[in-house]
Amino acid sequence: MPDSDLASALAPPADGVEVIVWRMDGPPPRDTIDIVVPPYQSLHGVLPRLAGVRTQLVQAQSIGYEGVEDMLPAGTVFANAASVHETSTAELALALTLAAQRELPRFVRQAEHGVWESTFAPSLADRRVLLLGYGGVGKAVAARLVGFEVDLVPVASRAREEDGVHVHGIDELPGLLPGAEVVILTLPGGDATRHIIGDPELSALPEGALVVNVGRGPLIDTAALVDHVRRGRVRAALDVTDPEPLPADHPLWQLPGVLITPHVGGATSAMMPRIVRLIREQAERLQAGKPPRNVVLRA
Repeated sequence: MPDSDLASALAPPADGVEVIVWRMDGPPPRDTIDIVVPPYQSLHGVLPRLAGVRTQLVQAQSIGYEGVEDMLPAGTVFANAASVHETSTAELALALTLAAQRELPRFVRQAEHGVWESTFAPSLADRRVLLLGYGGVGKAVAARLVGFEVDLVPVASRAREEDGVHVHGIDELPGLLPGAEVVILTLPGGDATRHIIGDPELSALPEGALVVNVGRGPLIDTAALVDHVRRGRVRAALDVTDPEPLPADHPLWQLPGVLITPHVGGATSAMMPRIVRLIREQAERLQAGKPPRNVVLRA
């Protein structure tokens, strides 16, 4: 475990399981560690320390893993944290969408100066919401949108019928964008999804559309987004940006119609019980000779 808090949360461990704390800021305490759980959001800085450690599984605490494969020692099995962050990230996606639609940032700024000034804002109800990504996070967002009276249009890599829901394929995106009043991105990063929303896609959106990104920053061409927001064509609510962290002098901070949170989608109290549950299950599966869950890389 990377810290005593997570180690304590796992207590008492299952029979036959020993829990040790290794912050991965120094040499490993042992040559063999069956499951290594790196620190949250610090993979790229600590993975080289796995060299020389015999391990059955590296269990990440985040869902994304772009760029990780190049840093893993040969033979390493790597699992992501699917099932851990979907709840919190979906909450934030909904919060960003509602805050942007109902212009809450405007009211917060007014409150700082004691200004009482109402405005007529667009609702979330009756909007056509294009949900770009229908994996774990996307489905969690969709579930939370059910009660908001929206016209939900899920889009994934391929068209399909899933649990009574028609999911559109990504090849249909050009035809769907002109009718999308809200676009919520929950896709993973990587070459296949880089700049999936660029100038052509932003140009296809209707005037005043809202773009919400809780996936990865490079899903959106930042320069194109700045241009469209600056011209008042679209608005944006972003938990992830490109670059990240967003520099203090970046124009996105100052543009009206942009709401930014600092990549905190999964950073809530809901994370701890879910990561503990996953780690406990992984240990039990290895003890039973079963393959671990969520394996995404075998270096």
